[in-house]
Amino acid sequence: MQNAKQQQYLKVRVETASPGELTLLLYQEMVKLLLQAKQLYSQNQYEEMNQPLYKVKSILSELIVTLDMKYDISRDLQNLYLFYDQHIANFIIKKDESILNDILDFARGMAETWKQALASLKTGGYQENA
Repeated sequence: MQNAKQQQYLKVRVETASPGELTLLLYQEMVKLLLQAKQLYSQNQYEEMNQPLYKVKSILSELIVTLDMKYDISRDLQNLYLFYDQHIANFIIKKDESILNDILDFARGMAETWKQALASLKTGGYQENA
């Protein structure tokens, strides 16, 4: 019952979100999935760990296909997403936790940067952290 309510909330949230908010949701979901993978890794549940990692790879693919390639930043983001997609594959093969930590740091950084960018748009300008 609780899961159904969470799914309904997420469905409404996604359906009413702006493109920028959807991107933030994708980054936040990446962080959540990577934390799940990290927990499963720590429990030596390698087969189960792959499921959230493949979902992260799907998110990266979605982020790539939504890029508008007429902008230089889009090409840079595409290269970054492809790099971390390959990084996930390397982690699955090598099972080196430092690789997973790098991917998690990337996802957290992107989520935080995007969150700040959206806040800046809402307030009408950039605000430095005090």
